[in-house]
Amino acid sequence: MSAPPEARPAFYALARGGWRDYVTLLHPPYTAWHLSYVVVGGCLAPAVSWGRLGAAVAAFALAVGIGAHALDELVGRPLRTTIPNAVLVGLAAVSIGGACAIGLAGAATFEPWLALLVPVGLFLVLAYNLELAGGRFHGDLWFGLAWGGFPALCGYAAVAGALSLVALGGAAFAVLLSLAQRALSTHVRFVRRRVTSVRGTIETRDGRERDLDALWLVTPAERALRLLIAASVLLALALVAARL
Repeated sequence: MSAPPEARPAFYALARGGWRDYVTLLHPPYTAWHLSYVVVGGCLAPAVSWGRLGAAVAAFALAVGIGAHALDELVGRPLRTTIPNAVLVGLAAVSIGGACAIGLAGAATFEPWLALLVPVGLFLVLAYNLELAGGRFHGDLWFGLAWGGFPALCGYAAVAGALSLVALGGAAFAVLLSLAQRALSTHVRFVRRRVTSVRGTIETRDGRERDLDALWLVTPAERALRLLIAASVLLALALVAARL
């Protein structure tokens, strides 16, 4: 019998309490992963405006990196932080409000139709992370759309001022990769956050036996997640280098 590995809610979670809770709240590896979709989308545009792409990345860093994660922690405390509810609400309001302001400013100074993306993004971040409508918008497909496809699409639109088949292709890539993330992380979260003990053995064809433990259950999935994070960020950096 064994307990989940290190009893941490995520492989990147720091020891509980103080400033460490705020670092954990940011989900640094996953935030970098999803911001890479914005960069990939922007770099697929015919001509790259680094100022507009930077603004799009900043907006998603606020909305996803801070706002969405604050709301997520507010519902059920999945990361087990000690951050007060009032602080989580304040972080979400200020960061999501800032992201919306960046989006509206970009629409006012570049392409007015981009303002339509702001309420879509606001709906996605609230509906998914607050599990509105009984969690109807908290499923796998919605995760792929909200955390993968939408950032990539917005990255392209913010830079190009239009949408195209190339943008849709980039968004589809981000949706599929996000669905792969979801499949792996759902298993890991279940073991780390809900399983209290593991019992049993595995017997191979040659007659050898191996005791099951929680670490064995999560290690392959977490290794795959770390590799996908690194691959996505490196792809974004490679595209930036190619377009400079």
